[in-house]
Amino acid sequence: MSTDVVVDPPPAAADPVSPPLPNDLALCHTMILELLQALNKEQCEREGLQQRLDQLLRRLYGPKAERFDPHQPWLLPELANTDTNGATAVAPTLLTDTDAPTPAKPKRAGHGRKPLPAGLPRRRIEHPLSEAQRVCPCCGEVCRKFGEEIREQLDYQPASLFVNQHVRFKYACPTCHDHVVAAPVPVAVIDKGLPGPGLLAQIAASKYADHLPLHRLERILGRHGIELSRSTMCAWMAHVAEMFRPVVDLMADQVRLSKMLHTDATKMPYLDPELAPGRSLSGQMWIYYGDRDHPFNVFDFCRDHSAAGIDAFLQDKSYRGYLNADAHNVYDHLFTAGGIIEVGCWVHCRRHFFEAKDSDPTRAHLVLARIRQLYEVEAEAKKFIVDGKLQGDDADAVRFRLRQEKALQVVTSLYQWLEQEQPKVLPKSPIGLAIAYALRHRQALTRYLSDGFLDVDNNPAELTLRHIAVGRKNWLFAGRSRGAETAAILFSMTSTCHRHAIDAFAYIQDLLQRLAHVSQPPPEVLREWLPDRWRPPRPVAPTGD
Repeated sequence: MSTDVVVDPPPAAADPVSPPLPNDLALCHTMILELLQALNKEQCEREGLQQRLDQLLRRLYGPKAERFDPHQPWLLPELANTDTNGATAVAPTLLTDTDAPTPAKPKRAGHGRKPLPAGLPRRRIEHPLSEAQRVCPCCGEVCRKFGEEIREQLDYQPASLFVNQHVRFKYACPTCHDHVVAAPVPVAVIDKGLPGPGLLAQIAASKYADHLPLHRLERILGRHGIELSRSTMCAWMAHVAEMFRPVVDLMADQVRLSKMLHTDATKMPYLDPELAPGRSLSGQMWIYYGDRDHPFNVFDFCRDHSAAGIDAFLQDKSYRGYLNADAHNVYDHLFTAGGIIEVGCWVHCRRHFFEAKDSDPTRAHLVLARIRQLYEVEAEAKKFIVDGKLQGDDADAVRFRLRQEKALQVVTSLYQWLEQEQPKVLPKSPIGLAIAYALRHRQALTRYLSDGFLDVDNNPAELTLRHIAVGRKNWLFAGRSRGAETAAILFSMTSTCHRHAIDAFAYIQDLLQRLAHVSQPPPEVLREWLPDRWRPPRPVAPTGD
């Protein structure tokens, strides 16, 4: 027998009682204004959150290139007349009031097959016909050879490992059976070590120039039947870095003699089981990019994100000159004394307006078009220099003249417009922050106009840091802080070789052999060994029997 249980329904919720509206018309108007201000504030906050979300999604999944069509905004009538806030947009005639239309891009060269290098060894493989295949069908005679047709095919043979056997003969007196003599022990890169200079150079070039982590090199060598643990190769790289330390120190001294330096930093994770067991610490890898008279790339590792690294490299070493960098506050104290002069980066300035193009497309695209005009002046100067085969001061004079004739007008007009538009935008909006950045750093951004030697942006340093960014996707982090210091030394060597179009393997192998024989060469000798003056050794001619 079942018993039905009756559950009483919950009491109905009381309807919210709306407050009575006032009968005073003036008070109602005031309430409407308050509600409109609250709605406007909420809408601005929503647009800011949407802007951040779009920016985050674009960084995760969108294209990395910051490209745009300067004529695109005015294809849409609503963008040509009003901006996102309903205000009247600036007329697009500002884009062409001082400059000629953008010239057409030159036609690219073809991408056909290039001839194979003449220095590659050729293996002749002949394909003759048998006598039966050479019988003429008309008269029955055997055809004779009158020429040949050669078709070249590029092939590959895996790299080979070999063993050098250093044989030392022993000699003794046949009469007294005493006075044993032998040839001296050959000089080795690592005393009593297994690797030769070629193997050490291959491992260093593979990891620090080709971004192969040691565990992949371990598998590659294993395919040749050689078992080398990654810990062994890591110790070898630390030894090679110590040998190269005087070379990199001299490169750093040369870089500090530059009239203009480029610098930037990227994260360099490393492990420290004592300080942070089970997780990585965030270090910084700095790049110091020397000018054309001191063409060296020097990397320097710092354990944190403070200014200690750049102070030790520049301020403590009394560097005097121009410093091209982004506007991070870590650099501000360097410019207070006046010995180091700041040069702004137009790429960083442009990035703020590029990120604001979704919330305020008309203003943002107008500034992007103006900055494009500045780079067109730089491209024109570069073409003039290349066509005239100009160098040094002559090239600087061309850049200075074109910047004064064309770029100065663009910059002056741009900053006048920015000062007029700043009061019309919200200070915390993306376009407001972009305009504030450009106005706040006006002196640094326009400094390049005063000297043709200076660069318009900090792209050389950022492109050089790609050596770290690309490799970091493979080796993820440094095992210890000492490993990061080893990486800084070897990245300095391979990156400078890349700058001078030198084979990193050949340079490291030759320098290891030289340093093995002369561990502490005098500075004048070491200067001739740096990549900008280094010449590969002449091949040894084979000797007859």
